[in-house]
Amino acid sequence: MCTEDNNHSHHHHHHHDDGSHDHTHEKVIEIKKDILSSNQCLAERNRGYFDAKNIFAINIVSSPGSGKTTILEQTIERLKRIIPIAVIEGDQQTSNDADRISKTGVPAIQINTQNGCHLEASMIQNAVKELGLKDSSLLFIENVGNLVCPAVFDLGEEIRVVVVSVTEGDDKPLKYPYMFQSAQVCIINKIDLAPYLKSDITLLKENILKVNHHLRIFEISAEDGTGMDKWCDYLKTYRSE
Repeated sequence: MCTEDNNHSHHHHHHHDDGSHDHTHEKVIEIKKDILSSNQCLAERNRGYFDAKNIFAINIVSSPGSGKTTILEQTIERLKRIIPIAVIEGDQQTSNDADRISKTGVPAIQINTQNGCHLEASMIQNAVKELGLKDSSLLFIENVGNLVCPAVFDLGEEIRVVVVSVTEGDDKPLKYPYMFQSAQVCIINKIDLAPYLKSDITLLKENILKVNHHLRIFEISAEDGTGMDKWCDYLKTYRSE
């Protein structure tokens, strides 16, 4: 049964002469399992809601500065006349990204996580209620810039898209394998900068596929539009399947 108690205490103090470290370690593991279990339950509820309304939800994850918001802006401009679109923006502070998205004319809501390093299913559930999504719409969720924490928190999305820019180094997938393993799509962004950097896109792709050989890869420059049509065609095709 799904429980929605998200107010778990993270502070447990035990005073034992023997085995106190092991006992504390066990408690931490139990708490983490409880938090993830609660989140997974709410994620399934979100997924059921999206399925019922034929909403295509995409969770976009990356390091800070990879270009997620620019990708979203360019994607929205290409698709907003043929598909209803809404956006949930996740960030620790400010409404800068949601303000940028709102200028495209689609509904957008900002979630500020403060000290939190990821979005959770309960946050998405609340944001969706405020957005009032149309049936058969496309919902983009731009997660907090972080390649660690968001990897283990399912939001109820249909697909997870990990973005990596050529400025981040060819070994990024090897350093953060779980995020790439948990995704279905990878976007390599800022390919227009590759000639000016010591960046080998071929090696980057090899490392991506070494971690997850099932990943669908798109090479784009959101800044000059290179590859954006292929990415948008994929979204249109996937949604219609």
